[in-house]
Amino acid sequence: MYVDNSKIEEIRNRVDIVDLVSEYLTLKKAGRNFIGLCPFHQEKTASFTVNRDKQIFYCFGCGEGGNAITFLMKIADKTFPEAIKDLAAKTGVVLPPVYSGREARQKDLLKENIVSLNSKAAQHFSRNLSSASGAPARKYLQERGIADDIIKHFRLGYAPDTWRSLTDHIEKNGLSVKLAEQAGLVIPGKEGSFYDRFRGRLIFPIENVFDEMVAFGGRILDKGEPKYLNSPESPVYIKGKNLYGLNKSKEEIRKKGFALIVEGYFDLISLWSAGICNVVATLGTALTREHLDLLRRYTVDVVALFDPDEAGKKALDRSLELFLSTEMRARALILPEAFDPDDYVRKFGKDNMEALIAKAQPLSDYYIENVLGGGSTFEDKRDMIRTAMGFLSKISDRKEKDLFIKRIAEKTGLNEALLIREAYGNETKHEVRPGKTSPPANVHHDVVELNLIQLMLEYPQKIMQVENEQILDYVLQPEIRNLGNKIIDAYKLLGFVDVALVLSDGEHTALRERLYQHMIKELPAADVMLEKIFADNVKQIKRKWYREQHRQIKIKLSKAQENGNEDLMNQLLHEKQKVMIREKELH
Repeated sequence: MYVDNSKIEEIRNRVDIVDLVSEYLTLKKAGRNFIGLCPFHQEKTASFTVNRDKQIFYCFGCGEGGNAITFLMKIADKTFPEAIKDLAAKTGVVLPPVYSGREARQKDLLKENIVSLNSKAAQHFSRNLSSASGAPARKYLQERGIADDIIKHFRLGYAPDTWRSLTDHIEKNGLSVKLAEQAGLVIPGKEGSFYDRFRGRLIFPIENVFDEMVAFGGRILDKGEPKYLNSPESPVYIKGKNLYGLNKSKEEIRKKGFALIVEGYFDLISLWSAGICNVVATLGTALTREHLDLLRRYTVDVVALFDPDEAGKKALDRSLELFLSTEMRARALILPEAFDPDDYVRKFGKDNMEALIAKAQPLSDYYIENVLGGGSTFEDKRDMIRTAMGFLSKISDRKEKDLFIKRIAEKTGLNEALLIREAYGNETKHEVRPGKTSPPANVHHDVVELNLIQLMLEYPQKIMQVENEQILDYVLQPEIRNLGNKIIDAYKLLGFVDVALVLSDGEHTALRERLYQHMIKELPAADVMLEKIFADNVKQIKRKWYREQHRQIKIKLSKAQENGNEDLMNQLLHEKQKVMIREKELH
């Protein structure tokens, strides 16, 4: 793959990493930096730090760091060309054709073509809804209280009850029916023919968090099964990794500070129609870890709606385990009289719905009261313990498990010591649990030498001075010296230094993390003091180098004396004299 270096530099100069990261995370100002919860690991205290001046990010919790390009690659699972293309579009940079490996390009092109075809299909469904054939669907939406502006906002459509409405449209416009099959829009029939997947259904286009059209859901208008039909998974769509409406609700979720999770399209649309817009819906699947990882970018507080039946209790059981493992604060909302959100908000209105949401109790408390129950007999207590132990065994985090045990004891009156004994058996609280590994040892990197690398990265005008004065020859740590040379080579080749480019080598993880820690903090003085700071830094590096030379010569002299090697002793004394003469030049 090749992208013109001048274009990469233009994109880097135009993009604002704080604005970019804010599209995916909630950031708060903290001095000269911005902080938020890291999207790359689970944490309760914000340690993900973004610096606008230096256009870098770093997480003090997991060590991930980089610039705008690497952030977009990681957060959106994009390749380098995809990230460059997206950032170019955001910043108005016009890119020449990008060349890449054939297989990678074909994969990227397939995704682009499916998204494009899905967009054309959505337009076709939308036109159908407005046409004469869409009258039953329009009447149905009107009866459910869905206004025209909401229909347009969610791009609702209609698939008539015919076999080839979309298929004929695709073929008529010279589009690929085979591609439509890969997108899940059509189904192969006999003798190479195709027919529409969605027929006689109200259509809900599904967009991912990047506003790309990735799939569709369809609700039947008359009687029939299945009531809801969704697109199959495709190269652009995995249902367990997408939440319906998140692209439209993410800003409201940030604003309100929590997300409401519902199950159906109409639940979300009816709540949105009533003015409750911090809501997302699962797509015909149980809540997944990937769903919560998506939501964590915008909030750690969630209110989840569950049905009061047995299936709802099982869903709650699975969900609580997920919420605990992702360290999210979850509350449970069970609507009265078996209402679903769509029915309830249309009958009782926004204010009553929000009052119920405000009273939603912590998910752990709801689980204890409604799943474990509050039996009084010995048999009841025994069953409660058995159920509780089954659930506790799924909680891997010891702190969360201990807190949950404490809540069970408080709510049910069961003996806490008994619950702890049942949960852990003979395992003591201070044992290292199987599967847990000790954190990697903190690799020492010389601060003075790191400061030189930081100066080179942040003040590229000093890079050639470092090379011309051969300053790296005085750097004692080989890893840092190699990195310095890498920076010089990159600068001479590209004309600029990309932090993520020179720090991308997986062999230097500890050095990369330490350097990002340094860079996220301010230098000890303003730019006007650069010359003094640089000169002092170089002087300290050289002093350390000379001290090390004296130490090494002393060791060698001692060994030569022990061995009675007078020639080597004279040679070392001469070398020591030369070092001392050069050292005096520092003063």
